[in-house]
Amino acid sequence: MATTGRPRDARVDAAILDATRAILARDGYAGLTMDAVAEQAGIGKAAIYRRHATKQEMVFAAVIHEAELPVRPDTGSLAGDLTALVQEIVDHLTGPAASAAVLGLLADLGPDSALGARFRERFVTRELADIEALLDRAVERGELPPPPSRPDATTVHALVTGPVFAFLYLQRTPPDGLPERLGPLIAGALTVTEGPPGP
Repeated sequence: MATTGRPRDARVDAAILDATRAILARDGYAGLTMDAVAEQAGIGKAAIYRRHATKQEMVFAAVIHEAELPVRPDTGSLAGDLTALVQEIVDHLTGPAASAAVLGLLADLGPDSALGARFRERFVTRELADIEALLDRAVERGELPPPPSRPDATTVHALVTGPVFAFLYLQRTPPDGLPERLGPLIAGALTVTEGPPGP
């Protein structure tokens, strides 16, 4: 009979992520190693690899989100849901650890197709499923048409993450009020319908 094995210790999970954030804030992305995280967390390196196959996965889990996402609350409107989603992204990307890690993390993922594929499977697919649920709620409310006319999750994912990244990392714009501006703007773009032809 198969066994499920010993459950993971949540304290070790937290220690790894806390150590990752601390090292990123202190030494930057280039200065972070599995050995340094193990020493900071006071654990063996094998415990890290049981949870995170690569440095990149560990960093993303520490500064953006872990593989499993919490259930997103229903705000009652598409604009409200998108505003809350943008706020989460802003919160994740503006911490000192994220600021130190994001550009280096993207550089690592770019040239390595295998690493990028695993990263997408572990993290991005969860984000897309989360947006699918958000869009399905908008369909149920009558704010969006059902598929195939409903906007696809990959497009909406780009519409919420791309502008935040551009404001924070390219324009270096303070994030104050950004969710309140972007959420309704994206909702308006998704719900616009073509009017009747002119005379």
